[in-house]
Amino acid sequence: MPRVHGKRIMLREYRRDDLPWMRQWVNDPEIVYYLSDIFLYPHPLESTEAYLDSILEGSQDSRGFVIADLSDEAYIGQVNLDSIDWKNRVGRIGIVIASTEYFGLGYGTEAMKLLIKFAFLEMNLNRLELEVYDFNERAIRSYLSCGFQQEGRLRERQYKNGRYVDVIQMGLLRSDWEGQRNGQGDGVGEGKETR
Repeated sequence: MPRVHGKRIMLREYRRDDLPWMRQWVNDPEIVYYLSDIFLYPHPLESTEAYLDSILEGSQDSRGFVIADLSDEAYIGQVNLDSIDWKNRVGRIGIVIASTEYFGLGYGTEAMKLLIKFAFLEMNLNRLELEVYDFNERAIRSYLSCGFQQEGRLRERQYKNGRYVDVIQMGLLRSDWEGQRNGQGDGVGEGKETR
């Protein structure tokens, strides 16, 4: 896949040498607190290696990018389109910023905007969707600023840290995104692609 460049970051291919960076966050409670129950238990090295291998080998129903610093390509996190439904042109987004030092600096929002643009204009998807915990207010603000709308709420769907929390379902249609884009621009710079 091509690389997609923004103002401060790029979305680039996964590499074998991303493994140590991935290992730093997969068992970090401050990071995985906001992620799915896949991270409920400690992840052994072999699991992370198998996941990276599956990405490097390619899959028909997923596409992924590393969120990397624009100047030196250093790993910041990752953003993936999983469970792509090619017939109906739908992709489900998962994103992680891999270190708390990058939280709240807009890297996730910029990565999301780059991925949205790529998904709609290059992959010809029509709909993007994601789920987020109701307590993850920073992420919800980011997704809303990218054009996502709340489409549903699964009440008390997940048990997190001794209490039940809601899972918010969000979606973005290409037609809505195009309307917003025509009015405001996409907010990510040129978004040029290089191979």
